[in-house]
Amino acid sequence: MSDQSVWGAELYDTLVDGGVSIFAYVPDGGHKVMIQKSLEDDRVHSIPLTTEEEGVALTAGADLGGKKAVLLMQSSGTGNCINMLSLQANGRFPFLAIITMRGTFGEQNPWQVPMGKAVRPCLEAIGVHVLEVERPEELKETTNAAMNLAFRSNCAVALLLTQKFIGAKAF
Repeated sequence: MSDQSVWGAELYDTLVDGGVSIFAYVPDGGHKVMIQKSLEDDRVHSIPLTTEEEGVALTAGADLGGKKAVLLMQSSGTGNCINMLSLQANGRFPFLAIITMRGTFGEQNPWQVPMGKAVRPCLEAIGVHVLEVERPEELKETTNAAMNLAFRSNCAVALLLTQKFIGAKAF
């Protein structure tokens, strides 16, 4: 498990250095550091969402306005986005989601397991490229690869922060 205060700050800085200026999110403890940094940073816009699927449309609008956006969400919200991702599949705009995983390595909440298992196959079935981070030393390189694929190739990309990386919640 990695220290969120360290990896969250590194991930935030990597995204901002890569030109991301819009952070859309559904509140999630796994993204706490990035959400807080985006709220405090005058260089970016931090936009809370009522549901994850709004973030797909928001990223389309950001691209139309010449901006780069990222959608921050937990794996349980992935199912909410699947139908809306047809917008990206047809519109071919850059889409980048950073997903904190639940329901996998070390999970103690059985309600998180089904979606945790389904995230990758569901995203891949709709045409989203899926990259994973399991170790701290992979974070920056994998984030840059995800941004290049999304923003330079107009692809849909999900960067999964695995439970090996972020740790499983203890109850």
